Order: sequence, then C-alpha cells, then structure tokens
Amino acid sequence: VDGARRFANHRVLVEPAAAAGVAVMKFKNPPVNSLSLELLTEFVISLEKLENDKSFRGVILTSDHPGIFSAGLDLTEMCGRNPVHYAEYWKAVQELWLRLYLSNLVLVAAINGASPAGGCLMSLSCDYRIIADNPKYTIGLNETLLGIIAPFWFKDTLVNTVGHRTAERALQLGMLFPPAEALQVGMVDQVVPEDQVQSKALSVMAQWMAIPEHARQLTKSMMRKATADSLVKQREADIQNFVSFISRDSIQKSLHKYLEKLKQKKG
Repeated sequence: VDGARRFANHRVLVEPAAAAGVAVMKFKNPPVNSLSLELLTEFVISLEKLENDKSFRGVILTSDHPGIFSAGLDLTEMCGRNPVHYAEYWKAVQELWLRLYLSNLVLVAAINGASPAGGCLMSLSCDYRIIADNPKYTIGLNETLLGIIAPFWFKDTLVNTVGHRTAERALQLGMLFPPAEALQVGMVDQVVPEDQVQSKALSVMAQWMAIPEHARQLTKSMMRKATADSLVKQREADIQNFVSFISRDSIQKSLHKYLEKLKQKKG
C-alpha cells in the first residue's frame, strides 16, 4: 500500500513522515548533494507530484547524508560546456526556486549539514528553517568567494529573510554563518541538537498545518508573489545574462581552477 506513496528517483527520495499529511524529501546526490541538472529535474517532478496529491500538505526538506545539506549549484554543469547546456541548466535552477518559493505546501527545511550557496537558497525558499547545532554546518550565499555573483533573485530572497543591511554585508563578503550566528541574523529560525532536527521539524509543521489552509496559502502568495514575478518577467534575460557571464574566459578559468582545487582536496 505504501508503495504508491513512497517514490524514489535516483537523486531525491520521497517518503511519508511520521505525521499524517507530511512527506520528507531527501537529497541523495553524493558526495555533496550538488544541484546537478538531473537532481533539479527530479526535485521539481517530485515536488509537483506531492502538490498534486491532496493527501499531502507539508514537506520536510533534508539531506540523506547528514553533514552536508547541499553544496549548491553543480559547477561541472557550468564549466567547459556549451551555451545551450548553460541555458538549460539555468532554466532548471530558476524553475527549482520558483516552484519552491511559491509552493502551496508548507515547506520546512531540516538543515542537517552545511548549506552554502544554492543549498542556502533552497533553505531560504522554505517557510521555516531548523538547523542542527554543529559549528561545521555553515549557511550563506558565498558566491563572491568563487568570483561569481549571486543572481538578483537569490539576493531578493536573502533580503526578504534577513533585511537589507545584513544581506548587503553577507553577499559582498560571501559570508557563511555557523548556526548560532545564522540564528542571530535571522537566516534560520531555530538551532536544535543534531538528533532533534527531524522531530522539531514535525512539531513546527503541525503548528503551520493547524492554520486554515486557504488563508495561509493566500497570505504566503501575497508575501512572495512580487519577488517571484520580478524573475518571471525577465526569465529569458536572466538566462542570457547567466550564459554570457559563465561563458567568459576569465570566469571559466576561475571555475576550472576551483574545480581542480576541489579534486586535489579529495585526492
């Protein structure tokens, strides 16, 4: 009976939570859950399935590998490929954010590992964020450290969460906040012991699901629609900007250098 409810792709596991009406979505793209084109596609399909299944009202997002929530965008998708691939990849990144940010479901991020860049964006797009109390589990939009720029809609999502000044400083410096500091600036809503992340996510979920659904959804849309619309209106231009930026020799060189450095670390 459970089979219909539990569907696993290669990169995203979806299973019912311990509470009725709640699903858990786990990223499973080792070693660091990077947002490859394949993961992005599976994620959007999984989310859509849950949204169309009237028995689910809430989703907990977490990692199948405690220690890393998601390291963010997959740099191999952005390095040494052709412009058509870059455009396809960027469209999938946009789609992920638009779907998450405007989802009618209650989304709780159970952050059980480090969450830089795209991992941070996914967390920020949820309704509520709980992070495990481990100083190694940093979170933030650290794009400038790689010599790239967080797109305007990443920036808008951060500003909506932590306010303008904190976002300005964090973005320019590419700051990654340990849990206590992330809580202090409002990037996360709660810091809990590592073994309580899931149970806390469920109790928060119950609180959000107790609100009349229609009223909550309309309120969420009212708060978020303008931010999402600013991307929707210029989606094509945003893709073209990304493609021309990422295709520059200097950017390709620095991404290549960074990937080499990561390989050496692993080696």
